[in-house]
Amino acid sequence: MQIADHIKALEESLLDPTNRRNPELISNLLADDFLEFGSSGRTFDKAAILEDLRNEPPHQTARLSDFTIRSLAPEVILVTYRTTRHDLSGQIIRQARRSSIWVNRNGTWQITFHQGTLTNADPV
Repeated sequence: MQIADHIKALEESLLDPTNRRNPELISNLLADDFLEFGSSGRTFDKAAILEDLRNEPPHQTARLSDFTIRSLAPEVILVTYRTTRHDLSGQIIRQARRSSIWVNRNGTWQITFHQGTLTNADPV
């Protein structure tokens, strides 16, 4: 598997509603120094994300599109993409542009930074 495919699969796993309810899985994917500037405007660290996900309402998986990857250093990767989230009836409820920084530590890729920016309902 190429690194771009692997990192995309990791990002998709973070969007999966079943995985989001699995604190052990999410904890393993988030670096201890994780920081997020959420699309809500709030700032999260690893502990805050794990707590917030426990209270997240059910929804369908967000669709990921326009995925790009850029190497920042030998073990550091920046990814950017769009997400479109739907409610349980299939209606679009949120679109966002997203960026993440992934770091390979001891052979394991973990996300160390993430930012989500809400967009207008522009086409995806």
